[in-house]
Amino acid sequence: MDDTLKMLRELTEAPGPSGFEEPVRQIMRRYLEPIGEISTDNLGGVICRKGESGPRIMLAGHMDEIGFMVTRITAEGFLKFQPLGGWWDQALAAQRVEVYTRQGPIIGVIGSKPPHVMTAEERQKVYEKKDMFIDIGASSREEAESFGIRPGNPIVPFSPFTAMHNPKLLMAKAWDDRFGCALAIEVLRQIRSHPNLLYAVGNAQEEVGLRGATTTTHMIAPDVGFVLETSIAGDTPGIEPDEARGKLGHGPVILLYDGSMIPHTGLRDLVIGVAETEHIPLQLDSLATYGTDGARIQVFGAGVPTIVVGVPVRYIHSHAAIMHRDDFDNAARLLVAVVKRLDAETVQGLREL
Repeated sequence: MDDTLKMLRELTEAPGPSGFEEPVRQIMRRYLEPIGEISTDNLGGVICRKGESGPRIMLAGHMDEIGFMVTRITAEGFLKFQPLGGWWDQALAAQRVEVYTRQGPIIGVIGSKPPHVMTAEERQKVYEKKDMFIDIGASSREEAESFGIRPGNPIVPFSPFTAMHNPKLLMAKAWDDRFGCALAIEVLRQIRSHPNLLYAVGNAQEEVGLRGATTTTHMIAPDVGFVLETSIAGDTPGIEPDEARGKLGHGPVILLYDGSMIPHTGLRDLVIGVAETEHIPLQLDSLATYGTDGARIQVFGAGVPTIVVGVPVRYIHSHAAIMHRDDFDNAARLLVAVVKRLDAETVQGLREL
């Protein structure tokens, strides 16, 4: 397993739902400390600065994954929970999870009323997460508490990193957006020297309202922003071309439009031009119902030229998502090549519309 694959595995297996990103932050710090100067914001975002002067280039992923939080322990020892981020109800029933306590993780399964005792009308409806619970094998509230369970404990999907039969297809939880955190690290590792100030960023609490991007952007005051974020893969049955167009193994994706941001057209054209010059495959997509940290970066101060660069991922916001290693590597190649072209004159040209 090469160093980059090891980093991807560490990041995706780390537990880190919104507001509980500390394990992910520790891993990012360990990889970033040999590269540059580390700082944090007061929400828990991590920032690595490389360089001493010049235009400030921000490369931002977000550390948090969608998860849950314990809200109540029933008298019978079952756990009720609050979603952290956007879960689709149909993706939850019978899935394994880990509840993180001060005594360590506790394995559990999301339970629901079985179809055998539902009415015909109930079986035709989506079973809602408000009616679900987590079974940790406790027989009472007291026994659950003896395991270390308390309201407020974070919960994450149990889904070990797995290379599929085609080893370039990587299945894991939390590709949204641990690949982006890894990509920010990888770009700074590959750029040995540069006249600009480069910032690799792991934002907190993106999945619950793009909160961490607000604070890290205020700390950095970037001149150019790159959001390193997943794109919806459109290469599975049932998805129409106008819904999502990215395909695994066909290169990184830039979003021409999303529900929170229209990218800076000059920066967009620069990225497309560099991909063509460097013969890097590139996919273009638009996702009208999608939002990213770019919404906060773009409107900082008088405005920041910003674009989303990512890779297509299947089954995001579920227990197991799939991405293609070649797409990650090509995204790193593309970003390195673009950043190397962002000298002071080019950055000033982007800012002068």
